[in-house]
Amino acid sequence: MLTVTDQAVTKLKELLSEQDEPNQCLRVFITKGGCDGFSYGMTFDAGPETDDQVIERGGVRVLVDKMSSRLLDGAEIDYVSSVTASGFAIRNPNAVATCGCGHSFKTADDAGEAQACGEEAEAHA
Repeated sequence: MLTVTDQAVTKLKELLSEQDEPNQCLRVFITKGGCDGFSYGMTFDAGPETDDQVIERGGVRVLVDKMSSRLLDGAEIDYVSSVTASGFAIRNPNAVATCGCGHSFKTADDAGEAQACGEEAEAHA
């Protein structure tokens, strides 16, 4: 199961309060691609789908689809802030390798579909 730290809950509450829809949730998902085979993604969503895992903590709901749930089992979402950067971080015990940016990974059982750095950005441009 995915867990969410106190710092992430605090930041999510702040971000969700700025949305037009008061009942929005955070959706965390995995897509194939990125430098190491899989990439993390986050977006706001109106509510859960049928097969979603729903994690509720501190008044915040986090949604994870069935496929992503398998790759995120035991992971933790945190919000980190330093002098040089701030943002959400996912600590994933299933990742056996991550790229330098920290947004792409592969697992021991599944390498995903790796792309050269920058290739994904060009495909979405």
